[in-house]
Amino acid sequence: MAYETIKFNIVDSIATITLNRPDRLNAAPPQMFDEIAEALDNLEGARALLITGEGRAFCSGADLQARGEGSALAGGGGPYGALTRHYNPTMLKLARMNVPVITAVNGPAAGVGCSLALASDFAIAGKSAYFLQAFVNIGLVPDGGASWMLTRLLGKARATQMMMLGEKISAEQAADWGLIYKCVDDAVLAEEAQALAARLAKGPTVALGIMRQNIAAALDGDYASALLREAEGQKIAGASADAREGGMSFLQKRKPEFKGN
Repeated sequence: MAYETIKFNIVDSIATITLNRPDRLNAAPPQMFDEIAEALDNLEGARALLITGEGRAFCSGADLQARGEGSALAGGGGPYGALTRHYNPTMLKLARMNVPVITAVNGPAAGVGCSLALASDFAIAGKSAYFLQAFVNIGLVPDGGASWMLTRLLGKARATQMMMLGEKISAEQAADWGLIYKCVDDAVLAEEAQALAARLAKGPTVALGIMRQNIAAALDGDYASALLREAEGQKIAGASADAREGGMSFLQKRKPEFKGN
């Protein structure tokens, strides 16, 4: 598929999606999220996913200024239609991925772009980056799963601060709050994100995918359910070739060489 709003490639088992509207600070029309969804359906051979933005921004939010079908507010139910048909299905697809997801946040991550940045397992941000829920300033409410994610990541008080006051949260503050994995100098952001993606791509992919789903489920489930999910996941992971390799490497006192199956 020829992509118009993103760039997509898979190199050394790392899939990379780059939001590619730098002239608009990667503001996201519905088409961009449709293209992300298409890319997510074509990850064969990938063992880690890295998402970043081209230019000076990660994503400045849904594109409210574009005209016609390119706008997040275009017909078919306005914002509701755009969310239910384009943005939300892609966010759900991303949540259900069975490979680790890293976001390299360069510059602003606002609105649905903030949600996309935080939907990863590891969000790494450059020091010039910031996170913003500005919906209150235009009379709208956070979307893209923000109210679910922020409340769980930050707790009620700080989530309320972000959503109701609409203030920028710097990358350093986000790291201090535990909103993201790490804040690094802008100059090394790409290098740090790539190194982490490479490390994860060499890991036991089946086990990492199960961990990802168990962590997500634990946010809503009870203790007994978590114990059962772990047992079921352990059965699946334990039958993988990587688990056999892990056991042999332990006995042979060497570093394991995981193949992702």
